[in-house]
Amino acid sequence: MSESQFSSAQSAHHALANRLQEIRLDAGLTARALSTAAGWHEAKTSRIEHAKQRPSETDLRAWCYVCSVPKLIPELVAEVRAVNSMWLEWRRAERTGLKQLNVAVRDIYERTRKFRSYCQTMIPGLLQTPQYTTAVLESVRDRRQVAIDDVAAAVAERVERQHILRESDHTFAFVLEEAALRYQVGGHAVLADQLRHLLDVSTLPSVTLGVIPTTVDRSTRWPVEDFYMFDNSQANVELVSGFLTVTHPRELAMYAETFTALSSLAAYGAAARRLITDALAELPAVDDGG
Repeated sequence: MSESQFSSAQSAHHALANRLQEIRLDAGLTARALSTAAGWHEAKTSRIEHAKQRPSETDLRAWCYVCSVPKLIPELVAEVRAVNSMWLEWRRAERTGLKQLNVAVRDIYERTRKFRSYCQTMIPGLLQTPQYTTAVLESVRDRRQVAIDDVAAAVAERVERQHILRESDHTFAFVLEEAALRYQVGGHAVLADQLRHLLDVSTLPSVTLGVIPTTVDRSTRWPVEDFYMFDNSQANVELVSGFLTVTHPRELAMYAETFTALSSLAAYGAAARRLITDALAELPAVDDGG
């Protein structure tokens, strides 16, 4: 488990477990007494209170009734649902295909006014060409063995989302590692078109694009996992096994501070465009499909 996954998902789980223990103690019940009244083994109560087992909504209702605090049921059910939604495995997220996963985040992109994105290895989705997006999603489909092949529909959804880049009530700050300009996705021709598109969108009034050169001293701030911030309400992090949603104010502040620190290392304006054109110049002039 990565540090970010542990920090967000596990800390929320532990907080819920601690609260349930406090409710039991406030009711003056031993773990054995609660277990007997709820109709389960005492070991289950221990696992729940030590965050080794996540309680179901039925467990929470029984816990509250036994502790004579039924008024807490809606609040605790909402809390466990938030914990459950914080970490989403790719296998579960993509079981209905890739389009629906992209449709599900349409609303948060539409309502966000201040978007921040840090990417270490890829061009972020809002700045991708259709061909680059197609190559990315075909790779995802094949690598994660997505059962439903709806790449074309997912690409269309992502491309349509990009209209917000040209709306005056949104601002976008992108920070890329220079390596993201060179990783091959879809072949030389696809990457060349993508880099040219990056030069174009970097001039949009709503867009600020920074590129961190490989020559920068990273003693003060190392590269981290790709993350996306939606105003100050949510951060999304894509990890190997799943999708992390961060909403806790303390952790959001950490991501905001990290973004600011990484931004300070980046080149902007003409210097950033020079890094992009340098990467473009290194590509073969003609691509025969290789």
